[in-house]
Amino acid sequence: MRYLIPLVLFVVIMGFLWKGLQKDPHQLPSALLDKPVPEFNYPSLLHTGQTVTEKQFSGHVSLLNVWATWCITCHAEHSVLMDIANSKAVIIYGLNYKDDPIAAKQWLEKYGNPYQEVISDNKGTLAIDFGVYGSPETFIIDRHGIIRYKYIGAVSPNVWRDKLLPEVKKWGAMP
Repeated sequence: MRYLIPLVLFVVIMGFLWKGLQKDPHQLPSALLDKPVPEFNYPSLLHTGQTVTEKQFSGHVSLLNVWATWCITCHAEHSVLMDIANSKAVIIYGLNYKDDPIAAKQWLEKYGNPYQEVISDNKGTLAIDFGVYGSPETFIIDRHGIIRYKYIGAVSPNVWRDKLLPEVKKWGAMP
């Protein structure tokens, strides 16, 4: 009996570990799925003196990409976002997360701008409202302003083709 208790505890712990390792880290749950984009009014990174609101997402399917100049993974995905923007398959908005606005503008000038508009969130408070864990993260928002999908990690050509594009097509077909 003395040896049975540690063995049972070991088996239970190993079971939890095994189950956790089977989960896809890109599929963390989001409390905002199938809910409207949170109301907000934040400065535009691209247009000094203008603000961006949740109304930007009405009338079309869009991607909201959370990025920052300090994010190495964001650098890796940037060329893919440029390709998506050039394909005109979907409108892409950016949420510049905990970043220096001057550095962010310079970065977009240097590497290209795939975004229709960029929300400046240098304190990270809007990102918290979206349930962001870090950057990069990408949301699909339907034409009614409802968050339909969340992807955590870099958007690669395979992620675009196999995960995001099917979701964009699915929600783009809504009346």
